[in-house]
Amino acid sequence: AKFEKAGETTNVGGFIDVKSSDWFAEAVQYVVDEGLMNGTSSNTFTPYGDTTRGMIVTILYRLEQEPAVQSSAGFTDVAPNQYYADAVDWAAENGIVTGYGDGTFGPNNKVTREQLAAILYRYAAHVNADAGAKGELGGFKDASQISGYAEEALKWAVGSGLMTGKGNQTLDPRGNATRA
Repeated sequence: AKFEKAGETTNVGGFIDVKSSDWFAEAVQYVVDEGLMNGTSSNTFTPYGDTTRGMIVTILYRLEQEPAVQSSAGFTDVAPNQYYADAVDWAAENGIVTGYGDGTFGPNNKVTREQLAAILYRYAAHVNADAGAKGELGGFKDASQISGYAEEALKWAVGSGLMTGKGNQTLDPRGNATRA
């Protein structure tokens, strides 16, 4: 249990940019405690900063206790000495990511909300989690902007409550996913 004076907020995880009153505070504390994510410096988490494709697969790889990688995925833009290299190879090996189709993965590219949904959907299938939830996308004004590959994943993300939209009846499928 943690006690605070009413109306006061405290920093979470030692980060000056994450307050206990932030909607993502509990999640930040969890990912830091579990070693899934680090701060962007010793005292900042940068919750509103963009998440990269390399960061996302690294989080999932750490969640799986960094299993041995059997082979390189062969992406031309993933150097073996990068922090995300084993994570990308593991994710490709397990069908969680496929890259862009031109031999690249884009580890430093910002991950879009629809890419994030697709990666998490495939990860859920990989760990045999229930990926059966199906939400309706027609109520979002920007549903026509959803890429074909991401439609089922976004239905799952919405149906499971993982994504709820960004207000004003928008899902923003091609917008960037933040670290929060």
